[in-house]
Amino acid sequence: MLSQDSIATVNLLVRSLPCEATLPPTLQGVFSRQPIEKFEPGAAVFWEGDEAEHVFEVVEGVLRVYKILGDGRRVITGFMYPGDLIGVSLKDRYLYTAEAVTRIQVRRFGHNRFQEEINRSPELRPQLFARLCDEMAAAQDQMVLLARKSAEERVASFLLHIARRLDNGHPPLRVVEVPMTRLDMADYLGLTIETVSRIMTRLTSRGVIAPSGRHAIIVRKSDKLTALAGEIEADHNASPAYTKQAVWPN
Repeated sequence: MLSQDSIATVNLLVRSLPCEATLPPTLQGVFSRQPIEKFEPGAAVFWEGDEAEHVFEVVEGVLRVYKILGDGRRVITGFMYPGDLIGVSLKDRYLYTAEAVTRIQVRRFGHNRFQEEINRSPELRPQLFARLCDEMAAAQDQMVLLARKSAEERVASFLLHIARRLDNGHPPLRVVEVPMTRLDMADYLGLTIETVSRIMTRLTSRGVIAPSGRHAIIVRKSDKLTALAGEIEADHNASPAYTKQAVWPN
């Protein structure tokens, strides 16, 4: 058994050891100390045109972001998942509405404080820049989808996108949660709800997908779905690597 003097010596040596290196800050870490807020399906986190006072991190659930055209039509520009940031903008007002598709949990951070955190952290700046690069790439993909792809290609691309998103860019999951409505899909894909429903039925009858409950599908033929989307799997596998290499410009 160690003597009291030996124990005291060990404690002194332990206290004199160098502390473990502090982990670099992350965007998730910026929000980690903020309280969680909950919203029910259909509730808006903020509306287009509201003063942009906060930036939000999605903790759980799915949101849709959309704009309302002058004639009253809704255009969904994207769906947000856990880990996504919403409300990041240099404008003083939000450019879109963020609305819950499912029950969601978010954390909010003051917009000015968020900018201060980014500006004084050389580690956070490239992380935010990578996120913005991803958003730009997604916007370009959406432009191609709406301008060049047929209705069937659009629906197939949408299902593949969700599957890859839920599986972090790997080959599509077999069972894919699709919490959004057919109307949501139509407003995102620039189609009518009838066209979306007809194509989903066609994909089911051809054995490409199968329903699994109210809000999920089974991807039975992922290669066929990829072909119908007019996509090449390798192109999507390359995207995450580009994101990781993104750096803040000088």
